[in-house]
Amino acid sequence: MDLGITGKKALVTGGDSGIGWHTARILLAEGATVVISDRDQARLDKAAAEFDAPKGKLFAFAADVTSLVSLAELEANVRGAVGDIDILVQAAGVTGAQGLFHEIDDEGWVSTIETDLLGPVRLVRTFLPSLRKGGWGRIVLIGSEDASQPYDDELPYCAAKAGVLAFAKGLSRSYAVEGLLVNAVSPAFIHTPMTDAMMTKRAKQLGTTKRKAIESFLDQERPHLELKRRGEPDEVANVIAFLCSDLASFVVGSNYRVDGGSVATV
Repeated sequence: MDLGITGKKALVTGGDSGIGWHTARILLAEGATVVISDRDQARLDKAAAEFDAPKGKLFAFAADVTSLVSLAELEANVRGAVGDIDILVQAAGVTGAQGLFHEIDDEGWVSTIETDLLGPVRLVRTFLPSLRKGGWGRIVLIGSEDASQPYDDELPYCAAKAGVLAFAKGLSRSYAVEGLLVNAVSPAFIHTPMTDAMMTKRAKQLGTTKRKAIESFLDQERPHLELKRRGEPDEVANVIAFLCSDLASFVVGSNYRVDGGSVATV
């Protein structure tokens, strides 16, 4: 399917693995020039090599979304490589502090919000001037099932992702008239390095295998995830790519849940 983005220029954060990597792969296949970013340059270079992209179509620049200095450097690198971007996908994030509310201190809350809420805010602020120039643009922010169905053992993450959805909706109202469309995608329990780490930790705590840890997690913690499995990153990336495309020309301020039914309400 032709997404109508041949020649468009995209920046994908969290692009060294998981949802970000698969999103970058689809955008490249659809003819876009793509910049991937994450904190570790060595991991980015390894991820970029896996694409086998034509020369001049893929770039990789490390950046920390919690640092304004780092984001300014990223903006300069992106501008030097591709000029103004048309598409911004914010897929960088962390699980953050976990535990019951009385077990998490201010540092846990602040560090989670710095990455998962203020990270997207700072990233958008940095690249908004570029995105507003062409009369056509797309921003896709990654939320989570946790934003609308919070869990008591990861409240900082839940609160941050709820903030991301509110941010996306409010932002969409400001710039849609200029052709810059903002939307969000909310995955649930996707097969990524982040959930791998969670399930490895769970397996160790329960004294069982990782497969059994996943099964028990689904039964006990995600009973409404009707497909009874982790989602795959490309299942989320396909929806993100659609929202980055000309096919989504009348979609703005929306939140697409890609959660296998995990959220128990409409």
